[in-house]
Amino acid sequence: MSRIGKTPIKVPGSVTVNVNAGARRIDVKGPKGDLSYDWHQTVNVVHEGDTITASINEDHADDRTAKAHWGTVRSRINNMVIGVTEGFTKKLQIIGVGWNAKPMGKNLQLNIGFCHPVDLTPPAGVEFAIDNNRITITGPDKHLVGQFAANVRSKRLPEPYNGKGIMYDGEEIIRKQGKAFGA
Repeated sequence: MSRIGKTPIKVPGSVTVNVNAGARRIDVKGPKGDLSYDWHQTVNVVHEGDTITASINEDHADDRTAKAHWGTVRSRINNMVIGVTEGFTKKLQIIGVGWNAKPMGKNLQLNIGFCHPVDLTPPAGVEFAIDNNRITITGPDKHLVGQFAANVRSKRLPEPYNGKGIMYDGEEIIRKQGKAFGA
């Protein structure tokens, strides 16, 4: 039995939920945006009043993967409800002499030590803000916010010798000692 899957999801009053059980699709609308999700066939989702519950189909009651999907579906729907009410945020920090980020229209332009700037286009619904060398990425979809932050970070991963790179806020890079000179 999934401890995560059996927990019901509370729906705030500002959120509208539409569950289409036949198509296995849920639509969640709130002040921060609209999200939809197609869940796995081994799981049932029911919306009653102000709660959403997920359960395993009777046909797959003993299936291990069905139990895993059960918890995953419940977590994805819970993240959707949180996302359309509060939103999700990832913060990145650029460390390097002369390195910076600036908005170019809807794109993010990174000057991070290459001979050319790196342009990144955020997915629909994801926004970014730049304050000095800190990039704040926000949006209602947890997956898209995290993936865009990972794409930005992957353009110049933090390196352990000089400590330069793009890193998550609060991430600690373990520094390595360089080569020792001498006899």
